[in-house]
Amino acid sequence: MPRDPLIGLVGKPSSGKSTTLNSLTDASSKVGNFPFTTIDPQRAIGYLQISCACARYDLTNRCKPNYGSCAGGRRSVPIELLDVAGLVPGAHEGKGLGNKFLDDLRHADALIHVVDVSGTTDAEGKVTRGYDPAQDIVWLRSEIVRWIQGNLMDKWGGIKRRHVAIKATPVETLQKQFSGYGSTAKVVARCLDRLGLKERLQNWSDETIEEVINAFTDEKFPTIIALNKIDHPDADKNISKISRMRDPKSIVCCSAISEVFLRRLAKQGYVKYVEGSEFVDTREDLLEGGDASGGGLKELDEKLKTTPLTPARRIENVKDLVLYRFGSTGVVQVLSRAAEMLGLVPVFTVRNVHTFTSDIGGGGSSPVFRDCVLVKQ
Repeated sequence: MPRDPLIGLVGKPSSGKSTTLNSLTDASSKVGNFPFTTIDPQRAIGYLQISCACARYDLTNRCKPNYGSCAGGRRSVPIELLDVAGLVPGAHEGKGLGNKFLDDLRHADALIHVVDVSGTTDAEGKVTRGYDPAQDIVWLRSEIVRWIQGNLMDKWGGIKRRHVAIKATPVETLQKQFSGYGSTAKVVARCLDRLGLKERLQNWSDETIEEVINAFTDEKFPTIIALNKIDHPDADKNISKISRMRDPKSIVCCSAISEVFLRRLAKQGYVKYVEGSEFVDTREDLLEGGDASGGGLKELDEKLKTTPLTPARRIENVKDLVLYRFGSTGVVQVLSRAAEMLGLVPVFTVRNVHTFTSDIGGGGSSPVFRDCVLVKQ
């Protein structure tokens, strides 16, 4: 039976990875601006935003999910996330906290690489200015490739001898080695088909082996690049450079700290904000728009200050530097893009296909569309 999809969050220390996780889930990962804030890998439940089937059938008032939530036809579907401690260059050789953290990724179906696009932290997560964040994308992928390559080459001689002795196919031999990364024979076959290799496995050169490992990495660990801290003054030039280097579909611009800030104010009743939206309204905004009650929101209080800026000024900054420029904080879109890359589609399971309820005799008052699961196309 296929397991539930697992998406791993990776990135160097202080890139905003833990803040990104906190903005995707109710988990409280320890946040700090210093290396190795996250000492142990942490699994948590994130919520993928989708359009619920209840809206299609005008049944939003009866939609009561067993897991997640649904508000006005906008459904939050649980998906498992893996937060892995910050990586540094040379981790596959034991540098920093070693390749233990790479090893924690072996069962991830896709990766979200959180990149500090402001360029204010170096490769090891230490404060600096003018760092090129494009280097982070290159070295992180290189760490994964070198990790797999090192594991394979340590026993390559024995692998070749056994391959010849039992007259195995390349797919069979490689799958035996790659199964520990959660691979399947189909994944290995796609890699080899893409490369179109003619040589026999026992005759592969080191260059050919590296090609195979690169193809396997692309296939097994598809990656979304979350360019975080887009509200920083130095972010624009780095976003432009990385956008020219990468497939646009693999990049999402985001500000995780802005998303956390807006959600906190919304929960406390100070602003009207829908996760992933480009709009946020305060009581004053709604009063100016003609809503005499101000949407029932509280007035912004100076006690809410978490920075030298007043809450009202900080909200305006988020609007100007993030929401109006990029269309959202990007955090919800990061998870949506990862699910899209994996080919995940929501499937609503019901027992009664006429009433959409979970019980065969469900009538006009029974809850509908109780369950939704994400499956690969």
